[in-house]
Amino acid sequence: MTKMPPRTNVAGGRVAASKGVAFSSNPILQVKLPAWRSRFVLFVLFAAFVALVVRALWLQGVSTDFLQKQGASRYARTLELPATRGKITDRNGQVLASSVPVKAIWAIPEDVQAAPKDKLAQLAKLLDMSDAELRKKLDSDRSFVYLKRQVEQETSDKIVKLGIPGIETRKEYKRFYPEGEVMAHVVGFTNIEDAGQDGMELAAQKTLAGVTGSRRVIKDRLGRVVEDIESIREPHDGRDLTLSIDSKIQYIAFTQLKEAVDKFKAKAGGIIVVDAKTGEVLALANLPTYNPNDRSVLTGAQLRNRVVTDTFEPGSTLKPFTVALALDTHRVTPSTVFQTAPGKMTIGTATIGDSHAHGPLTVAQIIEKSSNIGTAKIALGMPPEEMWEMFTTVGFGQQPKFGFPGAVAGRVRPYKSWRPIEQATMSYGHGISVSLIQLAHAYLIFARNGDIIPLSFTKVTDSPIGQRVISADTALQMRRMLETVVAPGGTAPQAQVPGYRVGGKTGTAYKIEGGKYVRKYVASFSGIAPMSDPRLIISVMIDEPQGQHYGGPVAGPVFANVAANALRALNVPPDSSVTNIIIPKEPLEESM
Repeated sequence: MTKMPPRTNVAGGRVAASKGVAFSSNPILQVKLPAWRSRFVLFVLFAAFVALVVRALWLQGVSTDFLQKQGASRYARTLELPATRGKITDRNGQVLASSVPVKAIWAIPEDVQAAPKDKLAQLAKLLDMSDAELRKKLDSDRSFVYLKRQVEQETSDKIVKLGIPGIETRKEYKRFYPEGEVMAHVVGFTNIEDAGQDGMELAAQKTLAGVTGSRRVIKDRLGRVVEDIESIREPHDGRDLTLSIDSKIQYIAFTQLKEAVDKFKAKAGGIIVVDAKTGEVLALANLPTYNPNDRSVLTGAQLRNRVVTDTFEPGSTLKPFTVALALDTHRVTPSTVFQTAPGKMTIGTATIGDSHAHGPLTVAQIIEKSSNIGTAKIALGMPPEEMWEMFTTVGFGQQPKFGFPGAVAGRVRPYKSWRPIEQATMSYGHGISVSLIQLAHAYLIFARNGDIIPLSFTKVTDSPIGQRVISADTALQMRRMLETVVAPGGTAPQAQVPGYRVGGKTGTAYKIEGGKYVRKYVASFSGIAPMSDPRLIISVMIDEPQGQHYGGPVAGPVFANVAANALRALNVPPDSSVTNIIIPKEPLEESM
């Protein structure tokens, strides 16, 4: 039986062929949507198409640079090319600090996660960390993490051989200090980014650091460089730095200081050796110290460069400046006599005294015997302003300009506020604070015939110009007096040096804690050698020595041993035929 096609009724509706019924006659099949809706949908589709066309034209024509940058950010990288930090050498070319190549080990955590566990265990072992520590570092949503910095080349090569995806290396440098703890407070150290943190590494950061370079490369998804694009900037290595330090003298000074600190079970100590001709610092050492190659255990006490940063009351080492001022202004002569009996003197409501009653003393004997009363009487005969000018001219209470980080100014109060008792005590080094480097610097006026020159931690090529402080005659008179201090009748016969004429001044002072004097001492000695033609100034400070606490027996031998060895190292000819050192059984104790 042949099927008949559907028919169309007059109204246009389809009619069922079998029954002749129109589909639209069923309410469910009737279309009730308005005609404008289909037109609106058509318009929306057309507008969307136009927007896409406009967007395509915008991206392809106008935003080309932006898209290229976005694309390049997925594969192009700018690599930093580290500059090699300059070497630090002593005055004779011996290397004190140099940079050795090492590697930084870094990872792309997402790529490393799939690595075999046994290889990750080997990686942790090579990096000297536990499996848990390694997993913690790799459990990161960052695309780049450092696993360890400054890894030795041998270890880095072993890590590369593991072939773990996502583990990469980067070239960097690690600072090495051949002299270790002996030079620690002079040279200083750098941090993990190779930037100076202390000492000359910090002071000369701009000179040593150089300028890093950079280049553009293309990397694959594993971080491997597959193509060089361009070199943006070439790296410029840092310049080498030649210090004024003499390694031989530095070692001598360090070992002698260590012996004294150990012998007297002292809390700390410091020493500085200065070339009187040029102002160059030939040696500077502190105890306690540290090894800059291994700073895993480091304390503030070890870091402190006490020679430069710590101040103390200089005690009797300041007396020569008071006496020199009186001599230079013609108020006294070396033979002028002052009565120091009965060993005590009352000024206002305070009383000062000497360790021994001496009776009448000449100015020269006041220095030799270290009389507080004699020095105070000399000081009270001068205007406070003149004393203040003397102290500040030689650098006390002034911000040092040594080019060394952390140098402190010390304290000298304005002269207008001085009372007579304060003027008297400051004349022999109490009520005033200085650093050891300031004290050594000030002694230049006695060694250099009355003028003072700047100190330098770098090698000096041109002779510095000095500033006149006292006359050459006064400086000569003071050297003769200072020479008597180390004679058998002085306070420091232990500071004598066989074959050389030397001189200096002892110092012993109470420490101040909580604004009050306590029975803890700082023993010091500042000396000149040789006296016929001064070449070295050596200042020594021992903090809280036990048993003995006077500057003569504690700091004097350090000066003597350093001076003897340093003068021979510098080939300075002997200027004395005396080879037998005479030390009294009971040497004179200085006044405090």
